Amino acid sequence: MDTPRNIPVTILTGFLGSGKTTLLNRILREEHGKRIAVVENEFGEVGIDQALVINADEEIFEMSNGCICCTVRGDLIRVLGNLMKRRDKFDYVLVETTGLADPGPVAQTFFMDDEIRAEYALDGIVTLVDAAHIEQQLGRSDESTEQIAFADVLVLNKTDLVHDDALDGLEARLRDMNRMARVVRSKRAEVPVDTVLNLGAFDLDEVLGRRPTFLEPEYPFEWTGVYSLDVGRYELSLDDGPDPSMSLVVVPDQGTDDAALREGAEWCVRRYAEPADLVRPGDQIRVGEHLNLELDSPGRKPFFLEVDTPVRVGVFTQHTAEEFDLQLTKVDGATPTANGAPRTEEAVPVEVERTWVAQHEHDDEVGSIAIEVEGDVDPDRLNLWLGQLLSERGVDIFRMKGFISLAGESRRFVFQGVHMLFDGQPDRPWGDAPRRNQLVFIGRNLDEPSMRQGFEACLT
Repeated sequence: MDTPRNIPVTILTGFLGSGKTTLLNRILREEHGKRIAVVENEFGEVGIDQALVINADEEIFEMSNGCICCTVRGDLIRVLGNLMKRRDKFDYVLVETTGLADPGPVAQTFFMDDEIRAEYALDGIVTLVDAAHIEQQLGRSDESTEQIAFADVLVLNKTDLVHDDALDGLEARLRDMNRMARVVRSKRAEVPVDTVLNLGAFDLDEVLGRRPTFLEPEYPFEWTGVYSLDVGRYELSLDDGPDPSMSLVVVPDQGTDDAALREGAEWCVRRYAEPADLVRPGDQIRVGEHLNLELDSPGRKPFFLEVDTPVRVGVFTQHTAEEFDLQLTKVDGATPTANGAPRTEEAVPVEVERTWVAQHEHDDEVGSIAIEVEGDVDPDRLNLWLGQLLSERGVDIFRMKGFISLAGESRRFVFQGVHMLFDGQPDRPWGDAPRRNQLVFIGRNLDEPSMRQGFEACLT
């Protein structure tokens, strides 16, 4: 019996508004004989992209509100793991990243996680490039540079918006940035499917040659301390730090060598992808769970850990221990104020500690605004508001997309935009679905109260 081959995976990336969803829809429409599972990552609180993907038999899984190169990597591992339970339903996977993601850490998933590596094979990274806006994006975003640098195929899209001479110069610049990638020109992401699927193009050795630190993963935590604990009660105490909370996971049976620390770190990636339970000063710390220690009260804050059998634990924290003066102490007896009984304390030394240095930083000025409002919109007011918004803030609005319920229109109005370019058209009928407006704006220094007020003034 032949051993089933690993499932090929294509990562589809590109800066905001480059045409990823358009290309995805094109792939799903094609008669290519593949059963495709789609994994999407959205930036922001409201998921729009899945509703923009055509109705198809393909499986679509959405991961919302997170950087796919940090906490959402745990979501990606979990989604891919769950997909294996339905192995007979698909034979190809497309991962569409948010436009603000560095694709490197996404690709790492297929090499760093043993379970994923055993079942999936990274086929290639396809990057869409917005020919009309890439020049200014390269000047303001490290992510767009990384997306180009990692590509196996560069789809130079929206070529109809750029003169031929400028297009030739842009393609030459892209080739200088990534000489290994194939460049394909397109309008509205119309490219042959065989130029983006079944590439067999991702070469780990070649990537390591360009970036030797590629297999150094990025984590949603900065510090790990390993402690040997006997049976007893322990106090983990922290001072005020840079944040009003400290997120952590306490890992049982943690080894101390480099391989064991990495194994614990990869396990923690999945825990950090889960919502954290809030723990207040004086509460119990639960081993193996993602917790947020509340630190918004003044003074030193104690949290407690009960140990029933001797164990070595790893404490994986969102920030470094030094920033909060984290201390672990074995405590016996009652608190000093209870019945006057003395309390003995014994500081527990850290056996091994490690700082995980992040290889990227997010632009704190870049954010998303999600507006969800029921009701119908007056088209004239909407045009006036959008025109003024784009003329004043278009440079700072990287991307906008969503649905609008226009007064007197039986179909939902779908729109997308990049900077000062706006495109919209009627879509499928509302039918029995509630008429709801959903808009997402992604950009720099966006004024949410003003934008929300402006849109709500367009309602009838």
